[in-house]
Amino acid sequence: MSHSIRIRTAPQVAVAVLGLGLFAARLPAQASPPAHDYTQADAAFVEGMIYHHAQAVVMSDWAVTHGARADVATLCKRIALSQRDEITMMQHWLQARHLDAPDPLAMLPGHRPAADSSGMSGTSMPGMDMSAHMMPGMLTPDEMRALDAAHGPAFDHLYLTGMIRHHEGALDMVAKLFDTPGSGQQPELFSFATDVDAGQRAEIGRMQAILKTLTPSPTQ
Repeated sequence: MSHSIRIRTAPQVAVAVLGLGLFAARLPAQASPPAHDYTQADAAFVEGMIYHHAQAVVMSDWAVTHGARADVATLCKRIALSQRDEITMMQHWLQARHLDAPDPLAMLPGHRPAADSSGMSGTSMPGMDMSAHMMPGMLTPDEMRALDAAHGPAFDHLYLTGMIRHHEGALDMVAKLFDTPGSGQQPELFSFATDVDAGQRAEIGRMQAILKTLTPSPTQ
């Protein structure tokens, strides 16, 4: 009799084992550490571009309070929004690889959002000096103070000339990345860097066109 019981229960045991296997297959996989899929040049590029973008955001947010012409203000808004989003993406890229992710906008106590009309001068605050993280094309603290002091056509002119140089610096950073053997190949980073190159070349063209419509060399 015991032999017949074993015969009858064997299929049940097999079903139970199969059920446990299917249940285990449905369990979430244990998170594995991210692959070391980057080079030192990749990490340096991303960190440097965060600081580069942060200065562009500060400059662009001033358009609302500095009397920028409508088309310049629209350009500024587009640049500020897109580069804020890209800063977040770059921070996540670094964090996913257990690397330090700088947050320069949070480090700028004098940076006021576009909606803030408090009149505080950001460039008088210690955090506005980003000279310790100067990347190609970035404005010096003195140039940032001059931009913050300008209004109307003078602001438009200084912003456009400064941002054209700023964008050209970003293009240089992308070129340096891709010129470094083995760098810029991680898929997410490759896509971002090529987007920066294409997008900022297009924005340089728009800024050059707007600049030609301004009164030459405004002084105030």
